[in-house]
Amino acid sequence: MEKNDAGVMIVGAGHAGGTAAALLRQFGYAGPITLVGEEPLAPYQRPPLSKAWLKGETDAESLALKPDSFYEEAGVALLKGEHVTAIDRTARRIVLASGATRPYDILILATGARARRLALPGADLDGVLVLRSAADAEALKARLGPGKRLAVIGGGYIGLEAAASARALGAQAVVLEREPRLLARVAGQTLSDFFTAYHRARGVDVRLGVQIEGFVGEGEVRGVRLAGGEIVPCDAALVGVGAIPNSELAEAAGLDCDNGVVVDLEARTSDPAIFAIGDVTRRPLPHYGRVARLESVANALEQARQAASAITGRPAPAPEVTWNWSDQYDLKYQIAGLPFEADAVVTRGDPATGRFALFHMAGEVIQAVEAVNAPAEFMGGRQLIAQRRPVSRARLADPSVSMKEVAA
Repeated sequence: MEKNDAGVMIVGAGHAGGTAAALLRQFGYAGPITLVGEEPLAPYQRPPLSKAWLKGETDAESLALKPDSFYEEAGVALLKGEHVTAIDRTARRIVLASGATRPYDILILATGARARRLALPGADLDGVLVLRSAADAEALKARLGPGKRLAVIGGGYIGLEAAASARALGAQAVVLEREPRLLARVAGQTLSDFFTAYHRARGVDVRLGVQIEGFVGEGEVRGVRLAGGEIVPCDAALVGVGAIPNSELAEAAGLDCDNGVVVDLEARTSDPAIFAIGDVTRRPLPHYGRVARLESVANALEQARQAASAITGRPAPAPEVTWNWSDQYDLKYQIAGLPFEADAVVTRGDPATGRFALFHMAGEVIQAVEAVNAPAEFMGGRQLIAQRRPVSRARLADPSVSMKEVAA
């Protein structure tokens, strides 16, 4: 197959796609780079949208991954507001919604994921929102403030961050979670209990084990209907019930997919000329001997590095321990690793003080750490997860023994 001399085409101008473009130039790639994004903005950071951006503590310039001048100076063609409808693998080209085509030698799919929506009566009312993009955050921010009421459907990270931000803006907030505890998919009972108490102490109405039947209002949402008929009044309803990988392009092109685009440790798909990175992928996790789909900045950065290294012929980067974080009120919640096959949890510190860490253990090996206002435990735990070295549970549980001493 002859090359198009078209260079690298990156579909998706989010954190993963924008980072891949920058790393390709940093690693010495001299060919053309085209970055195609659906939003009218250059690549930007999404995590602050539910926190600093929502509270008005940051601006668009500080949100940007790179200054606008970077793309021209680096020779990256940035196509904003463009939707890709198809991949022609035989001709090595993508098809835009306008019908125009663009060739590629190497294609990187960084199409991310979209917020899951609820197929319930009234879900199309104005004010029933999700939070995934800057436009979503602006729509939510416009409905918050003193005297306003926010209903959050789903007690995950995004929902809890939005509830905390709403309270900071003077709005009332109610969190409606169908499971018997918050963070049920991603955290253990201790963390769930801690965050439930913390939010309630700050005026959030946390309701657990409730079922949503729909949204009510005339053109605009005015309440959430629960099973049994109760209506929870609100001026905005934020649906935070997970995300769906945007893998339709890959699926239609015949790439291997399984709850995301299947890739290897180079972030390469079943087509050697196509890579996929970020939230859209299902990837190997070498530290755990399995595959999974991750949704995090850390994953986006790591896979961007994997793909850029493979494309430029650099040695493959060492596998990293996945990590994530959440800011709520004055809490910095940091997570490293994944609690696969954990048989015990070691608590270090006292949750009542608001500073503690939970270590998920498989025997004497740390699989994951969850740290609240405990950066040393987060960093030390992350390093020990990577090293796969046994540690003493008793020393790990003793805050008087430093993490360096635990590691030694």
